[in-house]
Amino acid sequence: MNPWEMLGWTLVALPIVLGGFAFVGYPTIVWAWSRLRPSFALPPAPASDDEWPEISVLIVAYNEERRLRKTLDHALATDYPPHKLNVLVVSDCSSDGTDDLVLNYGDPRVRLFRMPERSGKPAGENAAGPHLKGEIVVSIDASILIPRDSLKPLVRALLDPAVGLASGRDISIGDEVREGNKAESNYVGMEMTLRSWETRVHSIVGASGCFYANRRHLQMVQLPPELARDFAAASVARMAGYRAVSVDEATCLVPRTPTLKAELRRKSRTMGRGLATLLYLRATMNPFKYGSYAFMMASHKLVRWMLFPSFLGWLIGPLFLVETASYTLVLTLGMIVGLITARLVVTWPDDKRLPKVIAFPGYIFVSIVAGWRAWLHLLRNEKAAMWEPTQRPVSDMPAAR
Repeated sequence: MNPWEMLGWTLVALPIVLGGFAFVGYPTIVWAWSRLRPSFALPPAPASDDEWPEISVLIVAYNEERRLRKTLDHALATDYPPHKLNVLVVSDCSSDGTDDLVLNYGDPRVRLFRMPERSGKPAGENAAGPHLKGEIVVSIDASILIPRDSLKPLVRALLDPAVGLASGRDISIGDEVREGNKAESNYVGMEMTLRSWETRVHSIVGASGCFYANRRHLQMVQLPPELARDFAAASVARMAGYRAVSVDEATCLVPRTPTLKAELRRKSRTMGRGLATLLYLRATMNPFKYGSYAFMMASHKLVRWMLFPSFLGWLIGPLFLVETASYTLVLTLGMIVGLITARLVVTWPDDKRLPKVIAFPGYIFVSIVAGWRAWLHLLRNEKAAMWEPTQRPVSDMPAAR
């Protein structure tokens, strides 16, 4: 085998090896490892309402007038003791009626802090610190709904002195007939199951950005504004000597992005911030210092995100194998067809239903393109674009399961 053939086979094999480990090998290892550990058990609930810790629900919002009221309604309708619950909305210089909605909400527990200039969600989370009340901070998105009985389990996890962060379990919801992004639900379900297994091993390596709770002193740690705090928060807790856990009983309802065009924007942004965060937290992949956490960080995050640029090998690798293995050109053809499919689904009219035959492969290839974009931004050392909240539909789901 000459060097060019060796290069070709390496490029062809790399996505298979990385993808196989990321989505089959690593989950299998963590599942088997978790069987050797006890399940994570929530500490006993306080005996009376007065014994529950005071908490702040933190929402960073930009132009969320259309969706924020329902989110506030559900947060305040949970079974958490009302006199122990506060809500702080950080407005990132909203230009619609978001600020007025909060100021006129009619509940003294709901307060507004307006940023002096538009700076993005991570900067808003950094600035929120002095305005928070209580021992625990629960961060939620402005578009999600918290079922009535989901807040207490999340807070109970932090009654364990060994736990520094508790992440909720996302439930992806939406109109499957009208939307073309049902595959997002399957991915979210897989991710939530993997986090449950990681919890049994020791710690998750990233929290749900939609719904997670942090000890206040950990929330006060200032992070560079280009990072994703929900991802970084688990490592901040781990570096401080705490566990970061996923709480299956603490569900939140997350409306799916309605189109794959919106999904491309969301994934490009989240993966871009995720790669920047991983680079910032690279010390946590030191196995001599962080043990199992280092293995899970490298496997769950680094290997999975390396998969996206490796798919370029299926475009290029077969070109070096034309004389010895011309059948590998099927991979190049498949990638080209896939990219055409991705282009088709992101330009599909929003008011027309996306055919199922292209919806799932479209989701796969949109994810690959989003990964390419994220790596390109990292290699160019480009700062993340100004935060634009994902435009999820307003959910009509009830608060209780």
